[in-house]
Amino acid sequence: MADADLDVVIRQLARQLHTGLMTRAKERRDRFNGLAAKAKGKETGERFKMMAKATMEQATAAAKRLQMSADNVADSYARSMRLAASTPIAVKVEKKAKDKPEKKAKTKKAKARKAK
Repeated sequence: MADADLDVVIRQLARQLHTGLMTRAKERRDRFNGLAAKAKGKETGERFKMMAKATMEQATAAAKRLQMSADNVADSYARSMRLAASTPIAVKVEKKAKDKPEKKAKTKKAKARKAK
């Protein structure tokens, strides 16, 4: 995995989280449906069924948001790596070299002013 791109790793982790989230939601839904089947009153059974339905709706929405966030992060990372790879390093070094002498000149002027 050392050679893998991080955007691929991000997507894999999101897929694992998505699977875990949906598995837990289905377990909870099944638990509520079981309680609804065992309920003595009609209202209580309907309430448990509604809770089961709401659990799945909320879990599905959370899973979609999780997947969307992971895709955005992975795409952003991949885009920034492509941009960094296409930018020539020599240009960056030249810009830094040009900036340094100007700063030294300013400090010499400042020292001359302090001496007066």
